[in-house]
Order: sequence, then C-alpha cells, then structure tokens
Amino acid sequence: MDAVVHPDLASFDAATHDRLAADPVRNTVALTSLDRVRRLPAEHRPTLITFHENGEVVGSLIRTPPWPFQAADLPLAAVDLAARTVDEVDPDAPGVTGPRERSEAFATATGKNFTKSLATRLYHLSTLAPPAVEGSGRMATEDDVELLTAWRTEFVREAVPEAPVESTTEFMRGSLRLGNGHAVWEIDGSPVAWAAASIPHAGMTRVGPVYTPPEHRKHGYGAAVSAMVSRWALDQGATDVLLFADLTNPISNSIYQRIGYQPLDDWAEFWWKR
Repeated sequence: MDAVVHPDLASFDAATHDRLAADPVRNTVALTSLDRVRRLPAEHRPTLITFHENGEVVGSLIRTPPWPFQAADLPLAAVDLAARTVDEVDPDAPGVTGPRERSEAFATATGKNFTKSLATRLYHLSTLAPPAVEGSGRMATEDDVELLTAWRTEFVREAVPEAPVESTTEFMRGSLRLGNGHAVWEIDGSPVAWAAASIPHAGMTRVGPVYTPPEHRKHGYGAAVSAMVSRWALDQGATDVLLFADLTNPISNSIYQRIGYQPLDDWAEFWWKR
C-alpha cells in the first residue's frame, strides 16, 4: 500500500470526491469540513492524504487545522503507514477523531501518549417527532452573530476543553454565508437555545452544535430547537440527517431518540498528551 500527500484540494478532490460522496453518512465530518475549506478562505492549508493499493484509492485521511485528523475513511490496514506519513508531513497535529475502532487504531499506531477526550454516538433521523415545548423558534440572522459566537465558545469549552477556541464572529458569519441553518428558540422574545445544521452534501446534513445555556436547561428547549433545525434540513432536501451526542450525557442521548433519531455508530476523539 502507498500513501500520497496531496498538494492542494483540487488534487485530493479528483482522487476522493466520488468515494466520499458514495458514503455520506460515514464521511459526514470530512464532507462538511472540506466544503468549508473549499468555499471560505482558510488560515492554514489542510493535510490531505490518500492510500492506494494496486492503483486504486482505498482510503483517505484529512486534517483541517486547528482540528485533529479525521479517520472515518482510514482503512485499518493503513494505520501504520498513516502514522509514519503524518509524522513526516504534519507532526504538530493534536490528535484524531472518527469511528472508535479506526481512530483508536490510528492513535495507537502513532506511538504517542494519548487521552480520549470525547466519546460520541452518531445518530440518524428516522421520523421526526417535534416535542410540545413552551416558546417558539426562528432561523438566525446576521443580527444573532455575536450571541451565537459566544454560545459556540461556551459549547466547545464544555464539550471538548482540549479543543482550540475557534469561535469568532467571522467564523459564525462564514457559516451563515455558506447557507448553513442556525435555529434559535425563544421565550417571550428572549433566546434560550440554539442548534445549527449544515447545508446538504450528497444528501447528508449534520446537526450540531446544539447548545442551551445552563440557566435555561431542563425545559425541553434543546429538543425543540434540534427538531426545528432538523425540519429545516429536511426542507433543504436532505435525505440523511445526522447528529452526534456525547455518550457521557445520557439525557441528551434520550432526548434525540425521543424526537426521532436512531443510533448508528460510536465515535471517539483522542488527543496527544503534550
């Protein structure tokens, strides 16, 4: 097996576009992050690697800084080769995320000391069942950028403390410009919860983040705004609506199942110990 490090996104797209789009559920993170790089200026060049056997592409590994590598399309047979390649071309990478077996195999192959920072479950929407909750929802606009930027910062700090803080007003404006959906739930005109969803890629949309400030929790607002943005995704033509839920939070996992999401696969994120 051979590894090819691509100099630019055009080269990588030529080798992997059809492969990734053929399985948009498994490749959900790669499809959405690469779309952002493709359509918005990136501060850092992504690391793009493909794996070849007998002239055929059999897998890929990508990283869009400052985030970890994404291992959903990494073959288990390629983890040692991937670890050696990454050590040469991207030694400053902070870690890896992906389906648990693949991400853990890659983390182990690097020989680095690592810690599991996040364990999540990937869910797929079956039949949407919006809950009856006080208040009403609306889609966010440019006027909400500062609020949603602050909420995204709090979400990342709470969910993955090791992750870089990338929440800026420009990041949020960029998400809105891309056409992603951002729903806000309100009580008497005051925002109490937020949920985002990506525009469809190969028929796939992923919901997240979903955030409710601590003072507004346990009222069902998160479920309501998640259902709202899920409906938005369906209306955009999505056939596969996905979301990740933190496995250490049984409440959120049960909430998503009540509004129509069914479990698919477990993922894990590993960060190298510095």
